[in-house]
Amino acid sequence: MQIKEIAAKLNISPRAIRFYEEKGLIRPAKSADNQYRSFTEADVWKLQCIIALREVGMRIEDIRMALIEVEAGNQSELLALLEIQRSVMFSQWLELKQMVETTDEMISMLKQKQSLPLADVYTLAEGSRRLRELRSSWHDHWNFDKLAPLHDERVAGGADYPNYDEALDQTVRWVAPAPGEYGLDIGTGTGNLAGRFLAHGIRMAATDQSREMLNHCRRKYPGLETKLGNFLSLPFTDRQFHFIVSSYAFHHLTDEEKKLALAEMKRVLKPHGRICIADLMQGGLPTGSPHTPASPADERHFADIPRLIGWFEASGYLATYKMLDEQLCIMYAVPIMRQ
Repeated sequence: MQIKEIAAKLNISPRAIRFYEEKGLIRPAKSADNQYRSFTEADVWKLQCIIALREVGMRIEDIRMALIEVEAGNQSELLALLEIQRSVMFSQWLELKQMVETTDEMISMLKQKQSLPLADVYTLAEGSRRLRELRSSWHDHWNFDKLAPLHDERVAGGADYPNYDEALDQTVRWVAPAPGEYGLDIGTGTGNLAGRFLAHGIRMAATDQSREMLNHCRRKYPGLETKLGNFLSLPFTDRQFHFIVSSYAFHHLTDEEKKLALAEMKRVLKPHGRICIADLMQGGLPTGSPHTPASPADERHFADIPRLIGWFEASGYLATYKMLDEQLCIMYAVPIMRQ
């Protein structure tokens, strides 16, 4: 099959095919007489892969890596590359969505005031810029990929995570999922909290920033829908979930990041969707023994309970909490007005 035939078959230009050849993604045979390219079915298949991966915005170098993994039969690495690409695209979508919302606010302001005061415009633009910076600056300070193989042993040991099982079981009881509901576990780790909901027959999705944590999670719970992502850029479209849960993850966020994370939760929740967070917090009424869990790093920012309740109330939620010890807290929030 020659270049014009394959271009017509795949609905791309001969120039694009030559570009992929120049980048080393395909290597068609060439006639010794006239140097005409001759494409096999294997070349057609590879070009179809390239076109599909380019369609989702994957870089040429990443496509090269993906093709190597596919040819080696390593589907898991291809899955990882696609998950990273999806996470990147979703972050970009959220940034664009924020820009559209900021523009809409400017339009609304101009219509109401018949002018666009510079101070107000600057405040809107500065808020939008700060949100973008928060999302783009997210980084795994804790190397959870390395911690993943031993995570379940650590939580089962008791010393590092006292009251761990009680916290997860209490979360399930407070959420009290109904048949047919769809829940999300953020910072799922190896899926221990999501797995408890699955055991009750509840459909669950889960997200985590760590590829290795998600790999362990998938092996334990093949029926769990998992996506690479983090609190600040939840890789889901708006209003999908009846409830959101999270355990032992929220304290890794700064106060500013917590506020954005809670707004992200509200974005992906259905109207009347509820939130339950089991984590290390401060400012509550102490109960039981001190809780000083081992941490992968010193990057711990315990939520201030009164401040967190204040955010929920300002956003139309009624929040309650229970201290399982001096720092381990479960907070449950339900909306009291239509979102």
